[in-house]
Amino acid sequence: MKLSTSLLASLLLFLPFLSLAQNGSDAKSQEVLKSVSAKYKSFKSLKASFTVTIESPGKVKEVQKGTLYIKGDKYRLEFAGQDVISDGKTRWTYVKDANEIQIDNQRKDENAITPTNIFTLYEKGWNSKYIGEAKEPSGPAHQIELVPIEPKKKNVFKVKIAVSKADKFIVSAKVFDKNGGFQTFQVDKLSPDILTDDTQFVYNATRYPGAEVVDLR
Repeated sequence: MKLSTSLLASLLLFLPFLSLAQNGSDAKSQEVLKSVSAKYKSFKSLKASFTVTIESPGKVKEVQKGTLYIKGDKYRLEFAGQDVISDGKTRWTYVKDANEIQIDNQRKDENAITPTNIFTLYEKGWNSKYIGEAKEPSGPAHQIELVPIEPKKKNVFKVKIAVSKADKFIVSAKVFDKNGGFQTFQVDKLSPDILTDDTQFVYNATRYPGAEVVDLR
């Protein structure tokens, strides 16, 4: 199964997309989100290890771990038996079960979810609300709720995020979809500015011996 755009969007929710300025947002949530955005934008690179819990009505709960690397407009996502590698222009998706490499161009349209637009992607279309404080495994955190201004255009109707009061990092996000399910993303470890080269973002065929290559460009 190829990683869907909607799932990739959800996986990236805990990253710095949050510099919102919507009329329906309250001042406290804006203050917190702007501090988060400034924090993340100060990083030259980022590595995040995370756990995803997927719960849907009538289905068994799934728990999976993954790792995301970002440097500029390059990224690498390792999750759910797939490696997604982008050098900013080309994207390689390795599907482990099929032993297949899918190659396509990194999309530049406004609906594409990539690190090149993740800082600003949600500046339009969402309102934020400060809903209080809570204790996360990492310590005290601000809780903020995001709701779409135009619900019909979104696959989710609500997102709740937790922001560490000490570090100004997003430590968790809970995404509620319209089918009654939700996905919880917990950041296990965040390591900024540790990627000194671009080897994580270069496709290396020797890492995937015997894989069938499907060029979708």
